[in-house]
Amino acid sequence: MGHAAIASTLLDVSAAEEPAGPVSRQERKQRTRQALLDAALDLLADRSFASLSLREVAKGAGIVPTAFYRHFSSMEELGVALVEETTRTLRGLLRGARTEQSGYGGMIRASVHTLHRHVREHEDHFRFVTRERYAGPGAVSRAIAVEMRMFSSDLALDLARFDPLRTWPTEDLHLLADLIVTAMLGTVAELLEIRPGDTAADERTLVAAEKRLRMILLGVPHWQP
Repeated sequence: MGHAAIASTLLDVSAAEEPAGPVSRQERKQRTRQALLDAALDLLADRSFASLSLREVAKGAGIVPTAFYRHFSSMEELGVALVEETTRTLRGLLRGARTEQSGYGGMIRASVHTLHRHVREHEDHFRFVTRERYAGPGAVSRAIAVEMRMFSSDLALDLARFDPLRTWPTEDLHLLADLIVTAMLGTVAELLEIRPGDTAADERTLVAAEKRLRMILLGVPHWQP
C-alpha cells in the first residue's frame, strides 16, 4: 500500500486533530504532518514538485485543504521538509560509518555501502532530491544546496583526522569533500536508473563508486596546499 493510500485512511481534520484515547493531540498532529509528506512523495513518483497542488496533497493525506496550514505555511515549506527528511538520516549514517574506519579504504567501502543501502530503502525520497536539485522551486533547490554543503562540511571534519590531511587548510579540505560528495551524488543517480532486481548492475555500480573515490583520494599525498 502506498503512502497516499495509507494516509487516506486518516480521519478528516476535525477528528485527526482531536485527542482520542491514549494518543495525544501533539501525536495526532505529527501523524497528520507525516501523512502530508507521504502523500506528496507518492504524487512525486513521476511528477515535478512544481506541478503539485496543495489541494491534491491534502486530499492524499485525508484532510481538508484549509487544514494544510496547521502544518505548513506553504507548499514550498512542505518541499523543504521533504528535503530534510531525505538527507538528515543519511548524514548521520554516513558519519557513523566513517568514524568506525581507520583508513581511506575502509571509509570508502563503508560510505558507499551505507549510501547504497539507504538509497535502496528510500528510493522515492532520492528521486525527489535528484530531480529537484536544480529544477525545483527556489526554496526547495536552496534547501537541497544547503544540505549538500552540510554533507561536505561533515566529511571535511572527518577527513581532517587522516594523514596528510591534518595539515591541509580548511578551504582545501572542503574542496576535497565537495569532490567526494559530487561523486556520491553521481552514484545515487546511477542507482536510481537501475531496473529493480538487477543485482549485477547494482554490484557494478558499487564497484565503480569505490574506484571513483579511490581515484579522487589517490591525489591527496601529492597535493601541496
